[in-house]
Amino acid sequence: MLKSYIKGIGHFVPENIVTNDDLAQVMNTNDEWITERTGIKERRHRRDRVHSDETTATYAFHAAKKALSMAKMSAQDLDYIVFATLSPDYFFPGSGVVLQDLLGCKTIGALDVRNQCSGFIYAMSVANAFIKSGTYKNILVVGAEIHSFGLDFSDEGRGVSVIFGDGAGAVILSATEMEDHGDILAVNMHSEGKYAEELVVKFPGTKYGWSDRLLTENHGLTSKEIYPYMNGNFVFKHAVTRFPETMMEALDKAGKKVEDLDMFIPHQANLRIAQFVQQKFSLPDEKIFNNIQKYGNTTAASIVIALSEAIEQDKIKRGDLVLLSAFGSGFTWGSVLFHY
Repeated sequence: MLKSYIKGIGHFVPENIVTNDDLAQVMNTNDEWITERTGIKERRHRRDRVHSDETTATYAFHAAKKALSMAKMSAQDLDYIVFATLSPDYFFPGSGVVLQDLLGCKTIGALDVRNQCSGFIYAMSVANAFIKSGTYKNILVVGAEIHSFGLDFSDEGRGVSVIFGDGAGAVILSATEMEDHGDILAVNMHSEGKYAEELVVKFPGTKYGWSDRLLTENHGLTSKEIYPYMNGNFVFKHAVTRFPETMMEALDKAGKKVEDLDMFIPHQANLRIAQFVQQKFSLPDEKIFNNIQKYGNTTAASIVIALSEAIEQDKIKRGDLVLLSAFGSGFTWGSVLFHY
């Protein structure tokens, strides 16, 4: 029976570190305020927020090359790409095809997933289904984001803009029948679209027009349409409800208990959410991994960057039981439980 396991993993973040003190130079905020509410001390931004050769696909390229190297594979060995992002290089086409070209893959399929914070969970779930069905053997699964180009670095946007960072991560999910390899044991995905506008970027989108808005002298757009909006307290309350639900759903499906976990990696949205979940399940510090302190929220990239770092730091070893869970815009949420 075919199983899917992580054969390789890698991540990439830009060199440009932006601290809370740096943000305090351009907006009315401070390190204490940001740290208390989010746990974030710094994040990475590409150097040029307006025009740059650094794109979401190029970040994914660097992460993918590391994953391929770890897996001892070439891009020619890949059968498919699943690319999760909310910040594609273009409005269309998606970043998956750009990455396919950058890597020099064969004319393999490239699927883009638009599930924001839970994007990597959804992408892994799709790749896992393809592999277990026997459709593909080696799938590149990517989570990559460049938020810094589209944030409001003014006092009006400070509540959201201090949270997000740039980066990418990638895994090679491969098929195996060998017993001593890892396996994805359980996945689940959920959505609740009635809350779509509680965490949203409204423009560009068919609901808010296109050419008629752009052609007006002042574009006819407000900051609430072109920049991310988040009802912070509302999102937080739903996140701390949905996280435990999706975690237990995955564990129950696999016949596992919280005590069986070797590592839990939550989406890096807010350190306070992660701490709430950790306390609820009485997880010791060595069984939960957070890096939001230095990278901020990289949405679709956050879990895979954290997973890559945890493996790199030898905090996750082959055979360990690992749970990944996310909640975010949509609302969407879900989990992936696997033996690494």
